[in-house]
Amino acid sequence: MDRRAFLRFVGLSGTTWALSPSAAFPAVVSDDPAGGAYGCLVDLTVCVGCRKCEQACNQVNGLPEPAIPFDDPRVLDEKRRPDVGAYTVVNRWYPGRVDERNQLVPTFVKVQCMHCLEPACVSACIVGALTKKDYGPVHYDASKCIGCRYCLVACPFQIPAYEYHEALAPQVRKCTFCFDRIVKDGGKPGCAAACPVEAIRFGPRARLLELAHEKIRRDPGRYVDAIYGEFEAGGTSWMYLSGVPFEKVGFQKVPAKPMPKLTETIQHGIFSYMWAPASLYAVLAGFMWVNHRKERNGGE
Repeated sequence: MDRRAFLRFVGLSGTTWALSPSAAFPAVVSDDPAGGAYGCLVDLTVCVGCRKCEQACNQVNGLPEPAIPFDDPRVLDEKRRPDVGAYTVVNRWYPGRVDERNQLVPTFVKVQCMHCLEPACVSACIVGALTKKDYGPVHYDASKCIGCRYCLVACPFQIPAYEYHEALAPQVRKCTFCFDRIVKDGGKPGCAAACPVEAIRFGPRARLLELAHEKIRRDPGRYVDAIYGEFEAGGTSWMYLSGVPFEKVGFQKVPAKPMPKLTETIQHGIFSYMWAPASLYAVLAGFMWVNHRKERNGGE
């Protein structure tokens, strides 16, 4: 195939692809994204910061032992984020509450992948290494991952971590929602099963929301009138109750509208009308015309 035939073939293939936006950008949204999915409800007013959830996560996922043991409270002196060696972490905050002795009362916050109902990371992944399962988890398939790290940029909660130190086969690392335990064994995530005070409740997301609203109704002096994760980023599988405003204990403000709805609307709009492909082919055609003219002038 000569150069002209090759460019004509590429142009026709690109046009066909551009005219099929639904195939190029499969939507990750649905009419009922929550469906019958499972979730976890974390009651921050109950959590005592024991870090048993961290320890269980470490054991279930076969992660390396931390530099500071799980029973050493010194680790709570600084704020942490999940990384390649820890899929969940507990942070301690002092939002300003005091007890009867005028001592500051801490609030402990567990941080992990939120497993969004309409995940931005799934929408951003160009090879399908990240998929949203009907029953809750955002699942990662390392065999498909090409290391583009678009998911790291897309996540509104800044959760996925990347194995930069692995030269041969680096992977994206994050909470798995104990995928195998739920699917194969019908069990709970390791952190929920290990919590000694039942600050983490696992079950159908719809039922957990009912429970959370009921707790707020029955004890309005204990909780702020909000459930973090009910609407944030279109809703998440992990949800929180708190006795203090969420922004005071490290929670990020994210829009209620799912991120993929914005990005995919833009992508579909552009490719439906072929604005981007048409512009690209016009530029390529200009380069070809200039080159052919130079070749003709050179021959003459």
